[in-house]
Amino acid sequence: MRTLNMKKWIIVGCAVLTMNSVTAQDSNMKVEADSAYLNGNYSTAIELYENLLQKGESDELYYNLGNAYYKSDELAKAILNYERALLVNPGFSDAKANLKIARAKTIDKELEQPEIFFIAWIKQAMHGFSLNVWATCGIIAFLILIVALGLFFFSKAMFWKKTGFFAGLISLIMTLIFNLFAASLKSNLTHRDKAIVLTPSITVRSTPSENGTSLFILHEGHKVVIKDNSMRDWKEISIENDKVGWVPAESIEVI
Repeated sequence: MRTLNMKKWIIVGCAVLTMNSVTAQDSNMKVEADSAYLNGNYSTAIELYENLLQKGESDELYYNLGNAYYKSDELAKAILNYERALLVNPGFSDAKANLKIARAKTIDKELEQPEIFFIAWIKQAMHGFSLNVWATCGIIAFLILIVALGLFFFSKAMFWKKTGFFAGLISLIMTLIFNLFAASLKSNLTHRDKAIVLTPSITVRSTPSENGTSLFILHEGHKVVIKDNSMRDWKEISIENDKVGWVPAESIEVI
């Protein structure tokens, strides 16, 4: 019995040491990547940031990678990674600022679709924080709801019953809102249907074939929405003003 316990603790200890080693290795790679960027060695920084992102998404890593691509004059990939940083953390103000600067250098000027003011306000509020923040707020609001219900049902004093009722009502509404925001951001992360044009220019065609009628031309850095993802070599995309067409899959990359 003691031998089994000893083996168990040895295995657990080795797992912890391995985890710490991997974490330390990633940390060292991050430091190395940052150093390469600061020294102007952008190709090395890009390679290291890409390697780190293969182990897990991070808004900071996407942001740094976007900066490295921007410094390397790879505008489309810079925009792609700024967009990914904002997908992970919609409230990332530095990524928003740099994305705006990068977009200003693109050939195609994207037109923002006008929205009803309260829908735009809700989206702005939702994108003010990350998924984890909204999920945490939802948990806190739910815990407050439980406490408020306890006050309402078990307090004998009318003051505390009223306090529990109104606090419960407010916390219920907040719980629903926070969880809806978190669910929406989670959906954006899971069902990615937006992409960035990576080639200098691409002709959008009426059918998924080079023989299709030429509809319009898009240039690098333009954001598109993937409407049909069923084919391997061609994707149906749409842009502002409801323009729709087909482009080679290799010409775009999903955010």
